[in-house]
Amino acid sequence: MRRDDCMRQISVLLYKKYTEEVIPEMLKEFKVKNVYALPEIEKIVINMGLKAAKDDKSVLEEAMNEIVSITGQQPSVTRAKKAISNFALRKGMPIGCRVTLRGKMMYGFLEKLLRIAIPRIRDFSGLKRRFDIQGNLTIGITDESIFPEVDMYKLKSIKGMSIKIVTDKKDREKSIKLFELLGFPFVK
Repeated sequence: MRRDDCMRQISVLLYKKYTEEVIPEMLKEFKVKNVYALPEIEKIVINMGLKAAKDDKSVLEEAMNEIVSITGQQPSVTRAKKAISNFALRKGMPIGCRVTLRGKMMYGFLEKLLRIAIPRIRDFSGLKRRFDIQGNLTIGITDESIFPEVDMYKLKSIKGMSIKIVTDKKDREKSIKLFELLGFPFVK
């Protein structure tokens, strides 16, 4: 079975759970009649900031290859917007990479994050509830080797990443309930 087919089946499982279990539960709890009044995950933005990328281009290439293997999508390079002399940073220097996932790729990555990557975190006691005002969730990961696609023996340095899960409605309470029903392991 090809990797694309596996990802398609995985993403179908999470989306099926969302449509068959999460939506009816949220309709009942919030006493809403219209399904479109409930929040839905719009996109996932994965950002990897690299301090060493301004000096060594191979660090940026290694990070981009890791993100490609984790997400299956080519990241874009983020560049400095302005010069900061204290950090020896000039405008336009590469300082990281990021990728935005939507649709089936998004649900496949989310399933992999919840079922495979998060349980591999050492001494894991739950995710912190880092929600902004609109109800978007931000997860900080300090070690990218929790993903099975990353070969630990080929890593030159350990890099972290920021994963932001964006919802389409600007209702914090409903978004928190959505993430809880999807199975995010939050700190009690």
